[in-house]
Amino acid sequence: MYAHQVPIYASSTYVFDNAEQGMRRFSGQEEGYIYSRWGNPTITEAEEKIVALETFGLGIEAKGILHSSGMAAISTLMLATLKPGDKILTHFSLYGGTNELVNKILPGFNITAIIEDLRDLNIAEGLLRADPAIKMLYLETPANPTIQCVDVEELSKLAKRYNCIVACDNTFATPYLQQPFKYDVDFVVHSTTKFLNGHGTAIGGILLGKDVELMKTKITKIHRTLGGNSNAFDAFLLIQGIKTLEIRMERHCHNALEVANYLETHAAVEKVNYAGLITHPDFYTALKQMKHPGPMLSFELKGGFQAGIDFMNKLKMCVRTVSLGTCDTLLSHPASMTHYSVPKEEKEKYGITNGLIRMNVGIENLQDIISDLNQALTA
Repeated sequence: MYAHQVPIYASSTYVFDNAEQGMRRFSGQEEGYIYSRWGNPTITEAEEKIVALETFGLGIEAKGILHSSGMAAISTLMLATLKPGDKILTHFSLYGGTNELVNKILPGFNITAIIEDLRDLNIAEGLLRADPAIKMLYLETPANPTIQCVDVEELSKLAKRYNCIVACDNTFATPYLQQPFKYDVDFVVHSTTKFLNGHGTAIGGILLGKDVELMKTKITKIHRTLGGNSNAFDAFLLIQGIKTLEIRMERHCHNALEVANYLETHAAVEKVNYAGLITHPDFYTALKQMKHPGPMLSFELKGGFQAGIDFMNKLKMCVRTVSLGTCDTLLSHPASMTHYSVPKEEKEKYGITNGLIRMNVGIENLQDIISDLNQALTA
């Protein structure tokens, strides 16, 4: 008899039938569970589902390793594939945690980052040609919070020409909207906290790689040793969220396009950053590689910092919070929240103005969302 739902295996360790079986498992001669930091049946189920989503229709194999957070997955990726003296080539407008990792933590290991506007392929190729120390191309598209999109296919081709591995953060898009492996990317990472879970109930992350043997050996060893493993309960919640991914993303995306169109014509709004608007500089890049431009957008208010504060304070239904990916509409004001301590010139360089609002468009009734925005935008 089998349970309808995947069980939560709330066990830290597992029993061996005999001493010989324990020896076989520790030596790698037999697959099986030993200790939940090393693997757990509920966690395995979540890993396999996300691998299936990211590889569907591509005819390739991959392996996924579920982590305690997206940052744990990214840390495993960086520490498993880079060595002292190596460099990472990446672009503006990265997730804040990733930006902290590559600019403040990895330099302590003599691993440094080159950050440029990689939407210009000539700049990307020039950097790759000039610096053989660049060993990884790290992409995040759409990126946070200006919704910049880079061309995964063309950048991946360039990277392979110069013997670089390519990694892509696919959190904003999810595998329902975009499959980076389709463009010869080597690794994909997600913060499963976001749209894959979809309900804001658990923190998690996953690292997926096409080199299954490397993932099973070196990368698994580093993951286990660093200790950034997930747990059975969070994996169970993630599995429940994945079941509704398609229907949620369809509604998120429908609402996002309508909200973007509404905001673009509002007198209080200076600019809307949404990849589904032809006015967005990366509209055609998004159109090329994404099924739909997605649920995330940002917009600039004409009144600057105080207008951002006033708008956030007037919200009634939409939620004032950081993070994203839940069924609810979530809004944040980067200048007073996530990027408060970032120097002004750096914020401006990344397109983060004082009046910028980031918005995760939820799956609520569309008119309810627009009505709340309308009253909050009213002077």
